[in-house]
Formats: sequence, structure tokens, C-alpha cells
Amino acid sequence: MGGGDGADGIRTEIYLNRGLVFTLLAVGLDAAVGVGMVLAHKKYIEELDELQRRVQLNSMGITLGVGLIAGVPLAVMDGYHVIPFHADIAYLLVLMSVTFAVSNLYGTRRYR
Repeated sequence: MGGGDGADGIRTEIYLNRGLVFTLLAVGLDAAVGVGMVLAHKKYIEELDELQRRVQLNSMGITLGVGLIAGVPLAVMDGYHVIPFHADIAYLLVLMSVTFAVSNLYGTRRYR
């Protein structure tokens, strides 16, 4: 029974399909939680006063800009092997998180 024929092939196929089902369920759960987070943040922004809303939206805009300015060239450089490491999405998430935190702190102190 070499090469995945017979019972071994059937067991492997069932195992792979079960793994695929769990993966798709996890992706669906992740997407649902993400949509929930976006809706919750939208509601949060709507409930802020004008000054807090301005600080939040400025911070979000700066974060989006930094993410695009850094993310696209990083992906291109990774694709052409210009950088000596793999451009993992985690690096971009850390950069965007730090950018949001710093710009939010700056905006909060600026409008005191």
C-alpha cells in the first residue's frame, strides 16, 4: 500500500478534509470577530466628544499612512529579496500599533 493507496490514502484524505474544515471555521470566526471589533470601534468613535473624536481619527489616519508607506515597499523588497529577512505581517502590525499609540498620546497632550 505505497503512495497513499488503499486505506492509508482514505485516512489521509479524511484527515486533510477535517483539517480544512477546522481551518475554514477558524478563519470564519476570525472574520466575524474582526467585523464585530470594527462595529464596536465605530460605535465608540460616535460616542466620543468632538475633541476626543478628532484625536482618534487623526491617530487612525497617521497609522494608516505609516502602514501604507512602510507596508507596500516592505512587501516589494521582500518579493525581490532586497531585505535579508522575510517581511512578516507581524512587523507591520507592531509598527502600526506603536504609531497609533504614539500619535494618540501626542494628540491627547497637544489638545490639553
